[in-house]
Amino acid sequence: MNFDDYENLPNAKLSVTMFAGASAGIMEHISMYPIDTIKTRMQSLSHANETIGHVFKEMVRQEGITRPLRGIGAVVLGAGPAHAFYFSTYEFTKEKLTELKFNDNINYILSATSATLIHDAISNPTEVIKQRLQMYDSPYKSVVECARKVFQQEGISAFYRSYTTQLVMNLPFQAIHFTTYEFLQEALNKERKYSPGVHMVAGGAAGAVAAAFTTPLDVCKTLLNTQETGIGSTRGLIDAVKKVYRVAGFKGFFKGLQARVLYQMPATAVCWSTYEFFKYLLNRTEKKQIVTSLAPSLNTPVSSSFDDNKSSKQPLHFVLPKDSPKILNDLPNTSIHSSSSTNPPPTLPYPRELPAMSNGIVYAHTMHENHRPTHLTDFRSNS
Repeated sequence: MNFDDYENLPNAKLSVTMFAGASAGIMEHISMYPIDTIKTRMQSLSHANETIGHVFKEMVRQEGITRPLRGIGAVVLGAGPAHAFYFSTYEFTKEKLTELKFNDNINYILSATSATLIHDAISNPTEVIKQRLQMYDSPYKSVVECARKVFQQEGISAFYRSYTTQLVMNLPFQAIHFTTYEFLQEALNKERKYSPGVHMVAGGAAGAVAAAFTTPLDVCKTLLNTQETGIGSTRGLIDAVKKVYRVAGFKGFFKGLQARVLYQMPATAVCWSTYEFFKYLLNRTEKKQIVTSLAPSLNTPVSSSFDDNKSSKQPLHFVLPKDSPKILNDLPNTSIHSSSSTNPPPTLPYPRELPAMSNGIVYAHTMHENHRPTHLTDFRSNS
């Protein structure tokens, strides 16, 4: 196993997870925004069922080539912070539930639920603005104008009119999404290495499955957000369900299904691959900084590269006693002693092995439950 086995490294700092999540969210929404605009229009109850190609062609022909991008500013403003808290909440909750030895599937569902509650509270206002700018015959010309007029005419509650519906939709969506992603990761990437191809395939498949199952609720959410002209004021999820059924029948609940799946599949693939990339990159950078800070204690030169093929020495294994949740964060301030040291090293709570090292190069992070030393030991051979 080598340094690329980044899933076995200590958990990323909060700042790393939040930056990775924000980057992933912005990339996800920007990359597929035109398809999202088409999906919103296809869910309109005042227009007959149309194909993705027809909606796009007519939109560009009648309103200009930039029309599919109107409202993208709202997404950039909302997606960054929403996804930053989304992923950090997910990672934090998953870590805590793992410590409590929850069943994996229950862990993923509860973690996704917690993340969704935070995400939707942040993103719901920008979702309202975005969809009003996307709809047919939108009277708004910009994000600022839309936000100001909605607030003046309908009050602050207009930005959260669909919050309950969005939660009802997103809780099962994210439960299906994360469970499918983790299942495919387990099947295709058992060692949990950084693997862009697997992250994209697992993310895309997870997004497609979750999107298909939750389309009926998405149609209702769109009606609540847009308050479509000619349909009348829609006050809540039950009211939205009644109106969709009355106007379009049972099939109305699946308006825009193809566009929604087409949007979510690549969007979630981009989101997960971007998130995993930044998580890997920032963990790698942080890990190198830790190794640099350890070098004086190890009396070992720090390599400028993490290429383990360049090292011919046997790796060092430093085994620590059991119970330190922040073991690596504490290490730069901890004196490391070899077995020949006359000064007793600090006692640390539970047996856990630090990354194997050779010339300051990190190789792996493993757990050794069979060894329970009472001090830090240098296992390098004397040859």
